[in-house]
Amino acid sequence: MVGGVTPGKGGGKHLDLPVFDTVAEAVAKTGATASAIYVPPPFAADAILEAIDAEIPLVVCITEGIPVLDMVRVRRALDNSKTRLIGPNCPGVITPGECKIGIMPGHIHLRGKIGIVSRSGTLTYEAVAQTTVVGLGQTTCIGIGGDPVNGTNFVDALEMFLGDDETQGIIMIGEIGGTAEEEGADLLKHSKIKKPTVGFIAGVTAPPGRRMGHAGAIISGGRGTAPAKMEAMRSAGIWVADSPASLGSTMMSAMKG
Repeated sequence: MVGGVTPGKGGGKHLDLPVFDTVAEAVAKTGATASAIYVPPPFAADAILEAIDAEIPLVVCITEGIPVLDMVRVRRALDNSKTRLIGPNCPGVITPGECKIGIMPGHIHLRGKIGIVSRSGTLTYEAVAQTTVVGLGQTTCIGIGGDPVNGTNFVDALEMFLGDDETQGIIMIGEIGGTAEEEGADLLKHSKIKKPTVGFIAGVTAPPGRRMGHAGAIISGGRGTAPAKMEAMRSAGIWVADSPASLGSTMMSAMKG
């Protein structure tokens, strides 16, 4: 990762870091392998596309409010590219003790055995804090974001956790809207690799047609309801927590069988 702050009329401080005109130049001169994107919504898609063109392996986009049509262009560019996108509208990704790219509070994390994937940034922190308190810790935490079009989904993250020997348990946090949680549950249901998994769905009390916070959290056409998602999870053998406050204790129970 590269970047820098140069002195300006406002008295900005110089960080003694290189500053480049393009992402391609930065990659060529530094060998950068990750890019964190915080630029405003109207320009975020172009920033992601530039990173894809530069063949950066990992791009983490924190920006919220990127137009859906812009993300459709990005999604198309990601196909058959060398880039994995985390986000947008997400807290980022962290492997405690190794690397953090994002805005999550690093001090609540503890290197351990639970992989966490979530559409909600705040609930990611809740799951992290609780698994830290009970001593389970985390392998990697991935905030996939709450937008309807994103780069990495539940299936992508769950496949990585299932294939990771260090990850002994999984927490997946979803919310109303879309079918991403059902698709993730279906993967776990039919996977030959089985790991204790806890799920939680935010928005149980949301009325149909009401958008709750995230752009992707909207129920339409009778699809994307909390009960349907929770039933899909239970059908896949996932332990469904009844509230965010019970994520840690439910994970402990799941680990004990």
